[in-house]
Amino acid sequence: MHIEIIDWGIIALYFIISISIGIYMSKRAGRSTSDFFLTGRNLPWYVAGTSMVATTFAADTPLAVTELVSQKGIAGNWLWWNMLFGGMLTVFFFARLWRRSDILTDTEFVSIRYSGRPAHFLRGFRAVYIGIFMNVIVMAWVNLAMVKILQVMFPDLTVFGVHEVQLLGINFSSHLLVVGLLMIFVAVYSSLSGLWGVSITDTFQFVVAMGGSITLAVLAVKHIGGMDGLKSNLSDVKWVFDFIPDVGKDTAASSMGLLKMSVTALVAYLGVQWWASWYPGAEPGGGGYVAQRMMSAKDEKHSLFATLWFQVAHYALRPWPWILVALVALVLYPNEPDKGATYVMVIRDLLPSGLLGLLLAAFFAAYMSTIASQTVWGTSYIINDFFRPFIKPGAQEKYYVTISRITTFVLIFFSIIVTTQFDRISDAWKFILACSGGIGLVLMLRWFWWRINVWSEIAAMVAPYLAFPALKYGLGYDVIAEDFEISLIIIVAWSTFVWLLVTFLTKPTEQNKLEEFYKKVHPGGIGWKPVADKLPQVKGDTGFVTLFVNYICGCLLVMFTLFGFGKILFKDYLNGALFLVVALIAGAIIYRNLSRTGWDIVVK
Repeated sequence: MHIEIIDWGIIALYFIISISIGIYMSKRAGRSTSDFFLTGRNLPWYVAGTSMVATTFAADTPLAVTELVSQKGIAGNWLWWNMLFGGMLTVFFFARLWRRSDILTDTEFVSIRYSGRPAHFLRGFRAVYIGIFMNVIVMAWVNLAMVKILQVMFPDLTVFGVHEVQLLGINFSSHLLVVGLLMIFVAVYSSLSGLWGVSITDTFQFVVAMGGSITLAVLAVKHIGGMDGLKSNLSDVKWVFDFIPDVGKDTAASSMGLLKMSVTALVAYLGVQWWASWYPGAEPGGGGYVAQRMMSAKDEKHSLFATLWFQVAHYALRPWPWILVALVALVLYPNEPDKGATYVMVIRDLLPSGLLGLLLAAFFAAYMSTIASQTVWGTSYIINDFFRPFIKPGAQEKYYVTISRITTFVLIFFSIIVTTQFDRISDAWKFILACSGGIGLVLMLRWFWWRINVWSEIAAMVAPYLAFPALKYGLGYDVIAEDFEISLIIIVAWSTFVWLLVTFLTKPTEQNKLEEFYKKVHPGGIGWKPVADKLPQVKGDTGFVTLFVNYICGCLLVMFTLFGFGKILFKDYLNGALFLVVALIAGAIIYRNLSRTGWDIVVK
């Protein structure tokens, strides 16, 4: 592999455009925290939605998909495709509610929904727990993936002539130092421009990243003789092309690597995980940077379309270039132990000058869009939900913007330190899913059931941390690996029992707080009837049957688009066309239903 001047030129141009956007948007972002964190609530749907997609397209994502495909075939992607069912709920049931809540962060929701000192404590605790602890772990995970990419592309990389530097008693490899420099660059433009700049830059970076991914997929498939050559080379493992996993137990198939999903796994992934567990970017009911984009949208209509575009692009359009390269990597590097790294090896070994620079820029774009969103999102928690209410209330808006910019760099620093403490965190997502098992139902029901109170949410957060050690050390379960699926089901059942019991044993939220919330958000539905009866002047949302039809059609739209494109790529044109027809019909039903309501999202 030889990186020529043209490659460095393309990479330099990418960095120049990224920083230019940050500088251009800096004046608009500096006026207030609303402008800095929510763009003044004026983001169009296509920018907000694309920003969501770009954030979930991290440097580790194509590597993780490559590893899944190598181990379990295309069907292995159901381990994350299942999250569509929760994401589509957000589109039709929660996006409008987030937009009209008129809050700065999803953690601030606690202060408008619950009352008393426990609510005050929960808001501050969630700000620190998610904004710092969980956020830094996610960034460290993304950093490690970027380090792996640099190690494959530049195995002899040195910084100031050395392969390793010791700072503050911690050893930093030259590859991690380069990642640190990338993070500082990200911190500069994200701290300058806030969410406005991050969202616009995300859109640019998404185009670069997807363009690079598609280019790589086309050249990789062509290199081994096109689609016919790919199928021929993998003819002895035809199961890798299956879109749907088999259900049942088949030891022989498992020994071949075939994803023979057990009934327990089917229940865990398709019946439990998507609604029960919290995970960044796939929070039940929306949350995190997804909620931030929804709340920054121009209005409820833009909020819905932003989230719908996110679901379509994230699940139906984006995976196929990665999957094709993963299949090619199976042919080219059958004995490579690190399957995730084979994606980068395809780039290294197949691309000519010019395109090599484009793909490196694409990886930088994928990495930086995620880090930028994570830092702005995490900073919003720290400033709005911890610093402002607990440390320095009543200060001027420009002061909070200044502190936000400083906090961005502090988060970057901590994430680099945490990155040095991990060698392998590929199972971190399972740990997060297990230790948040059961909270998802509370996060959704708190919008639609008046009886949910602050203790419900606290109980749902604490309960998994009681079950996890009991399963691991008491019963000897391998919670993260072999016994993950059954452990998740047990943790969710336990957590649900605990928070329901706590809910009915504790007092409801104060009546005046419930009424204030209902006046502001007016979610409607039978779950708010005791409150709605006392507020006849407030017209709550109706039309939930239509919303449910839209939800089902939304799921069909995404899944049949995903399978339709896949079938066409593998030259099964008839079935591919039929899948896409079903997707178009589902989309037409959604369009018709929304048109009949005047695009007001709900029927009133």
